[in-house]
Amino acid sequence: MILVTGGAGFIGSNFVLDWLSSSSAEGVVNLDKLTYAGNLTNLQSLKNDSRHTFVHGDIGNKSLVEKILNDYCPRAIVNFAAESHVDRSIHGPAEFIQTNVMGTFNLLECAREYWTSLEGAEKEQFRFHHVSTDEVYGSLSSSDPAFKETNPYEPNSPYSASKAASDHLVRAWFHTYGFPVITTNCSNNYGPYHFPEKLIPLVILNALNSKPLPIYGDGQQIRDWLYVGDHCSAIRKVLASGQLGETYNIGGWNEKANLDIVNTICSILDELRPRSNGKSYAEQITFVKDRPGHDRRYAIDATKIQKELGWRPAETFDTGIRKTVQWYLENPVWVEGVFTGSYRDWLDKQYRN
Repeated sequence: MILVTGGAGFIGSNFVLDWLSSSSAEGVVNLDKLTYAGNLTNLQSLKNDSRHTFVHGDIGNKSLVEKILNDYCPRAIVNFAAESHVDRSIHGPAEFIQTNVMGTFNLLECAREYWTSLEGAEKEQFRFHHVSTDEVYGSLSSSDPAFKETNPYEPNSPYSASKAASDHLVRAWFHTYGFPVITTNCSNNYGPYHFPEKLIPLVILNALNSKPLPIYGDGQQIRDWLYVGDHCSAIRKVLASGQLGETYNIGGWNEKANLDIVNTICSILDELRPRSNGKSYAEQITFVKDRPGHDRRYAIDATKIQKELGWRPAETFDTGIRKTVQWYLENPVWVEGVFTGSYRDWLDKQYRN
């Protein structure tokens, strides 16, 4: 079996569901701290699946991680566990340092000790797959080429700095100890089970609830958008065939400005769930003060993973965003479940100005 950390979060839960969708798949031990964005409802369909074992806990808990490794003897670790929201990192950076840096350090050390105890084929085949972000590379101008794996790290927020630190630790454990690691840096993910603090789910749900659609600054910040299902397939490919010590950028080849994203969502909602007054959801767009240190553009060059491993995304942005909007329309029970009092307090704190 494999160990997945952060497997109740957005990308992690999609990966667990994708991994176990095959009847022949290896089992998954799923370790998640269940912070605000960790949601076991994402994994409800696995309730009676004996291949899925959930453990509530922190990757920074040394004794717990050691016990999991010794009890379940995973042949690979896929590390999604991270604090991941830039806005939250600005308001409270300490949690990001604790989880993303110290947590990754603890996981690496426990895994290295476990790997050292293995012998023969088990040791040879073991993998530690570290999932990271394109934000570690910093910001691009409109004319700059997209990020390659060789780009220098220039993080601009507490979140991206903490992820950059974790990436450096993973790299050092390979070069110093020979520990079998692979790192992937992905662009902005979107799709089902996305906690509604991020742009796409926030806009969908605010639109449906007749609330303002908050756009930072002029809305011309550009991101490359990757459908989460494509990200999952890329991780499976890298885990199976990636070269040890290497980094692979995973992107969707979909550069879009935030304002264009919001207008696209509004157009789809106008079609699928028209407003009672016949007006467009785009009337709810509201421009708010830009956040500190807001990177202007991210773009991923995913040529390496395509050439070396034969992976390309299956979804275009048009097909992926339509699937995403439809999922939120068809899953009102999940949506209602994430709207807790603490979440509404966060939205008010973040966007009231």
